[in-house]
Amino acid sequence: MPEAESRFPRRPPRIELFQNVRPFYFVTFNTHGRRPVLATPALHAAFLTFCQRAYAGHAIAVGRYVLMPDHAHLFVCLPVTGASLTNWVGQLKRQLGVGLGAAGVPRPFWQEGFFDHVMRTADSYSQKWDYVRQNPVRAGLCQRPEDWPCQGEIVPLRF
Repeated sequence: MPEAESRFPRRPPRIELFQNVRPFYFVTFNTHGRRPVLATPALHAAFLTFCQRAYAGHAIAVGRYVLMPDHAHLFVCLPVTGASLTNWVGQLKRQLGVGLGAAGVPRPFWQEGFFDHVMRTADSYSQKWDYVRQNPVRAGLCQRPEDWPCQGEIVPLRF
């Protein structure tokens, strides 16, 4: 790694704010070039399988989520110790990438990085969820949020 890149990384390191607290995040990540390849039955099934295994094996709980054609929104709660959010999102993207590759989608699959926001209040969580659940309606993909097939709740997460 060049000296300048080690002193000035492209992205600053994550600051871990929590000790002995189970962090609760709102996460968004995008497909590369915002290609509309994500909201398919096969990718939805792969997402569900990955999240269910993460919960059963590592206590990583994905609550409500919406998979849009070119991005995903989800709420995730990590255990106090163990997986970092960065590593977990990377594993999720890799697993979904397997499905994208099998469907003939050319690489790269993902926009670099992801957006996360720490949920601090029940009001903030409610506001974010209202925004997320209306996303397919605003995009003209369905008439009512509950009609969108690539959304749901894996583990009930309550603030």
